[in-house]
Amino acid sequence: MQAKNPLHDNITDIPGIRVGHDTNLEAATGCTVILCDQAATGGVDIRGSAPATHETDLLNPIHLVSEVNAVLLTGGSAFGLAATAGVMRYLEEHQQGFQTGIARVPIVPAAAIFDLALGSANVRPDPESGYRACLQATVGPIPQGNVGAGTGASVGKMFGLARAHKGGLGSASTRLPSGILVGALAVVNAFGSVVDPDTREPIAGPRSADLPEGLSFQQAHPFSNTTLAVVATNVALTKAEATKLAQMAHDGLAQVIHPAHTMFDGDTIFALAVAQHRPDPSQKAQLVSLLGATASSTLARAILRAVQRAETLHGLPAATTS
Repeated sequence: MQAKNPLHDNITDIPGIRVGHDTNLEAATGCTVILCDQAATGGVDIRGSAPATHETDLLNPIHLVSEVNAVLLTGGSAFGLAATAGVMRYLEEHQQGFQTGIARVPIVPAAAIFDLALGSANVRPDPESGYRACLQATVGPIPQGNVGAGTGASVGKMFGLARAHKGGLGSASTRLPSGILVGALAVVNAFGSVVDPDTREPIAGPRSADLPEGLSFQQAHPFSNTTLAVVATNVALTKAEATKLAQMAHDGLAQVIHPAHTMFDGDTIFALAVAQHRPDPSQKAQLVSLLGATASSTLARAILRAVQRAETLHGLPAATTS
């Protein structure tokens, strides 16, 4: 029997997916690119009420373009979306993009976290940052924690940043018995706490023994939070099915972040489908449901890994050192 290819337990286990980071620890910011070496069908679902995004409308099932060349996750708030230009330049150089008949236009949906309160607010990812991230892209194990878009992330800000923990970037994957793969990558910069899914006890949340009881929104900053994620599979999906995959993956976010999807978060999940497996159409609904459930649990693991691998930065402590 042919041996299975070894898995790295991250999103690069999906064939054709590469991930690269550009990291600035001094400024506490960076960006992460998920490159699709073969164009992937894309979907998106935005649940948070304070998103900073680019080209997400293209992923609506009623719109023309169905294939995505890359997804960019970035720090720097809306300023950091400028890094998309560098990703587009890299893709154009590699002749990837939507063929208009005149030129190829790379399709790069993007979303940003607000990380301006940690490090430097004046240094944000720019086109060169996006280009450098593409040059670093790999199909192998990827760095996690204080890297890329997770560099300046923080979590548990219900009582202000001074009591928060360090957030970060994490990734995980799952192989189903059929050989179908589901991967997830998360940038965790949540307003809420990251909790153990079994005990519901906080892993990374507000620090201090004298916290007031219950939740507080009095010190919440309306632009300083967001969890971003990309889930991917090696199954051929339509845009509507990829959108459903992104929608169901939000369950994983809600499993391990409390509270999630608040008015102060820009929670956004992208879905990518690489057409390696082409399922029987009569079984598609069952398969999409299975993929969604698997994406949910895989994303939950990626979120936990993001805070578990984060390290103290600029005085903001990691969960393991609090």
